[in-house]
Amino acid sequence: MRYKVLLLVFTVVCASCAQRADINYRIVTGQPLQVMEHFGASDAWSMHVLGKWPEEKQKQIADWLFSTENDANGKPKGIGLSLWRFNLGAGSTEQGDASQIGSPWMRTECFLQPDGSYNWDKQEGQRNFLRLAKERGVNKFLAFLNSPPVYFTQNGLATNTGRDGTLNLKDEHYEDFARFLANVIKGVEKKDGIKFDYLSPFNEPDGHWNWIGPKQEGTPATKKEIARAVRLISKEFVKEGIHTGITICEASDYRCMFATHMTDHERGYEIQSFFCPDSVDTYLGDTPNVLPLISGHSYWTTTPLNMLRDYRLRLRNTLDTYGVDFWQSETCIMGNDEEIGGGHGFDRTMKTALYVARIIHHDIVYAGARSWQWWRAIGGDYKDGLIREYTDPDLQDGRVEDSKLMWILGNYSRFIRPGAVRMSVETTDKEGKAIRDGDTDQQGLMCSAYRNTDGQWAMVVINYADREQEFTVDVNDPKVKSWQGYRTSDVAGEDLLPVGKLKNKKVAVIPARSVTTFVSGNRCVIKL
Repeated sequence: MRYKVLLLVFTVVCASCAQRADINYRIVTGQPLQVMEHFGASDAWSMHVLGKWPEEKQKQIADWLFSTENDANGKPKGIGLSLWRFNLGAGSTEQGDASQIGSPWMRTECFLQPDGSYNWDKQEGQRNFLRLAKERGVNKFLAFLNSPPVYFTQNGLATNTGRDGTLNLKDEHYEDFARFLANVIKGVEKKDGIKFDYLSPFNEPDGHWNWIGPKQEGTPATKKEIARAVRLISKEFVKEGIHTGITICEASDYRCMFATHMTDHERGYEIQSFFCPDSVDTYLGDTPNVLPLISGHSYWTTTPLNMLRDYRLRLRNTLDTYGVDFWQSETCIMGNDEEIGGGHGFDRTMKTALYVARIIHHDIVYAGARSWQWWRAIGGDYKDGLIREYTDPDLQDGRVEDSKLMWILGNYSRFIRPGAVRMSVETTDKEGKAIRDGDTDQQGLMCSAYRNTDGQWAMVVINYADREQEFTVDVNDPKVKSWQGYRTSDVAGEDLLPVGKLKNKKVAVIPARSVTTFVSGNRCVIKL
């Protein structure tokens, strides 16, 4: 009965309002922008444990993350992620305490064995979630590394402990590293039927944190070292007939992509260095398997609010100059995110969720991200997981808790499906005057619109304000008569909850501190 009450309230409010509101959105169908490829998250530091829990608990987690089904009341069962990131291990787990990585959660197994053979039963928990994701319709998989296998590294570790800012890979093992990656791509597909569509061989190579250890796996690298390794990986893939796309270079900070930041010239200006033909030593634009895009992490560029926008505009300008696409491939809440109290302490409320929704909006609208990926799918008492785990001491069982953050990501991932095209949104006031950047009021309403490959429209509206706000939406498509709303807010049960239909051009009231996705027609599941 509760669902019916909500539907009636929403419909009556919309029908009783005037035809124009303070903010009026018009989706410009003749101004297509970027194609959206996917939304994702990673299995890092959790699934090697939770992937061995009782099967029913694994299924619940998988449903939350990957399902595109609805329950009997039309409420989505999950957030429908369309990309799953697999943390390809370097072998710190086998080293145990000798790895110098204190937490077993942050260590990883390696398929490669000391004698040069491969054990495809390794990384079992993570491989289980590859299967669970595929069973629920995920068809894009990305393997990423933080370190080469420990057998190849200069210090024999998966961390950069005791070293400088060069790649932790022995000179004589560059080709072995490329061969290892090719073998893993083929081996996992043969063992589990999972094809890795993408490989990201370096993670935050420009990050100064990578130069000190030993908290977690990681290595720095210069641009010349990256180019050398990627060319060899490409050569090995071509030889083996592997079509997996190689993505570079998971920058730790957007500023390293178009300039230098807390580093030197050997690591900055990554877009120019990898995609300008004049950069002879590092150019990768014509390298087989290397995708014409660059990936970066949204950390440290989210505050203050003017920089949240300006950094992304500078990034977009540089990307356009060199004809390069962009993926936002990892982020979570860090210490500089003071508006929500920094990263410590898991938060299942809208406080963190809205903050992240604003980041998603800016990465897509201003940086032109074609893919948006969160860091950890599951975490502990920190703002880095979509889901919170409470694991028993023996690691064999436990319980999990969802969050508004997870459902907020679902306001995008569940309804904006692979291949959707983002459309320009024009904004006018009550008198019909244009509002510059009216789709983005950083403390109020933020709106972005998309058309899926099946013709269905989706529009995400964020209300960051502490009060409800009114708006209208119009799209010049005769097939669109109404919009179905799915809302996430701090109200119990409002997690992509269906909240009624809005007629095209009618005024909608969106509650304070909420996110609502409006989809045209009555359908919710979008088949590819």
